[in-house]
Amino acid sequence: MTEEQKTYAGMRYRWWIVITIALFGVGIAFGLADPLNLASLLSDELVYLGELGGILVPFTFTMFIFIFIKNVVTLLFSFIFSPLLAIIPVVTLLLNGWLLGLVSAMVTEQQSLGYVLAGILPHGVIELPALFIGEAAALSFGIMAVMALFKKEKRGLFLPSLRQNLRYLGLALVLMLPAAAIETYLTPLLLG
Repeated sequence: MTEEQKTYAGMRYRWWIVITIALFGVGIAFGLADPLNLASLLSDELVYLGELGGILVPFTFTMFIFIFIKNVVTLLFSFIFSPLLAIIPVVTLLLNGWLLGLVSAMVTEQQSLGYVLAGILPHGVIELPALFIGEAAALSFGIMAVMALFKKEKRGLFLPSLRQNLRYLGLALVLMLPAAAIETYLTPLLLG
């Protein structure tokens, strides 16, 4: 990859970061607004999640492994299936944002905004950028794969794009380690 191509690829990757943040933000907005009153429709599922949370005890290595693997699988699934018109990364971002917004709104009603922030910010400071980096890599790779499939002149960019996006994905996966550790060992202390 020439220096000019690297500069162009880096500039394009910044746009993928902006797009991932925007999609996540749209998801949060829908979750906070809950225009379809999905909180009442999902009450059984939320009870199930509460029961799962009771099984996964905070401050344990099992909880750390569960959180880490869940986050890694999410990013890997998005990346691997991103060539399918980038649908999986888009849905992942919208759904994660929606869940965060919905749960935040529900917890704020029962507790407080401070409680929600104490539950999200410590690990979210690392986990959310990792999510954005990994999903931006998935979107970038998926779109390049589709373009390479349909445009001969783009085929030469496929492998350099794959290598670059695998580096970003690797960075995101590494960042999920401290995020999972903070979520397992620090967040429960802050929530009491």
